[in-house]
Amino acid sequence: MSTTPLASLGAGFSNEAFGSQAVFRAVLQALSHPGRTVAVEHDAQAPSVGHAASAAVLLALLDSDCTLWLSPRLAASDAGAWLRFHTGCTVVADAAQARFVWVAQGDALPALGSLAQGTDIYPDQSATCVVDVSRATATTADASDAWHLRGPGIQEVAALQVDGLPDEFEAQWAANHGVFPCGVDLLLATADHIVGLPRTTRATRGATALQEA
Repeated sequence: MSTTPLASLGAGFSNEAFGSQAVFRAVLQALSHPGRTVAVEHDAQAPSVGHAASAAVLLALLDSDCTLWLSPRLAASDAGAWLRFHTGCTVVADAAQARFVWVAQGDALPALGSLAQGTDIYPDQSATCVVDVSRATATTADASDAWHLRGPGIQEVAALQVDGLPDEFEAQWAANHGVFPCGVDLLLATADHIVGLPRTTRATRGATALQEA
């Protein structure tokens, strides 16, 4: 875990209330319309590691009651100190204990089934996972490498091209979708945009997607 002097940490939103509200609206839009790329506009001085969009999302969502797990590259950077200072969150060493998970581009995504799943009575106690990727853009349904998304908030099908997800993601996401109302929600982040993948969304790729078309 990095020990970063507080004096060297970047600033948060210049106006905490307005900045948080703007980013929170972007998160709601992304989760309400899975597969849509949503710009994250903010003026926070993001940490040196991790996408700025992810940092702004967590800055808006975290508070002193929240637990956060950081992937190795983030844990070794100023990201944890920055978020602790500005939000009061608690950084935990075990991803299974975290309500929020942030995975840097290039770091391994924890198995979705190992993260907090919530319960039938309290499904909101599951984890929200913010994953930095190199690309997450809307595309046409006939693109060979497209993810096909179906579910609430999507008219028929949304097609998405993503670089940075593990090979086993399709099977993990199918299992995650299958335990609804439990399961985790994902936000895929590029440098300045996010894409929502709530647990209600089905995601298939390649031959599987074509069979469902």
